[in-house]
Amino acid sequence: MPDRTADVLDATLRCLLRYGARRTTMDDIAAETGVSRSAVYQYVRNKDDAVRRLAERLHDRALTDAHAAVAAPIPLADKVFGIVTAKATLASGVFAESPHAAELLGEQARLCGDICRSFTDDLRELLTGVLTDAGVAQPADAAQIVLAAAIGLLAADRPDLLRSATETILGGLGAIGAHSSETF
Repeated sequence: MPDRTADVLDATLRCLLRYGARRTTMDDIAAETGVSRSAVYQYVRNKDDAVRRLAERLHDRALTDAHAAVAAPIPLADKVFGIVTAKATLASGVFAESPHAAELLGEQARLCGDICRSFTDDLRELLTGVLTDAGVAQPADAAQIVLAAAIGLLAADRPDLLRSATETILGGLGAIGAHSSETF
């Protein structure tokens, strides 16, 4: 029997975006997957397990993108933008249109807030490392400022300002300017 875990998680995502975590049932997930409810239990323990595994998958993918930006031989501003874009990517697309996205992506979410907080901590750590390597004074504080600005812009539904905000903050920190094309 093929592993249909990805299908179950994809179906869980569609149900959550449509109904929210509280109203989604295992029957909904099964119907969306196109299998029986008992078949769904072969891949997840229960609805909460499906939601948590989905949140982990989404955040892991975004974190992989952030790590790719750090590893790329690109200018500092592009690395930092790549890291904060990982956060923005989670909130875009189908999530931007659903009133239930916060149940998967919010740090206060009942089922997966800890996953979201851990993801934000990982991004902060990546930013701190990149800023340390670039010789930025107080890199942990600078990382917190960059991340707070990104989260604020996302909350204000202004991800279009992420690039200019990143460059403005880095410029204010003296991290970019005359040598902005340098790679770190």
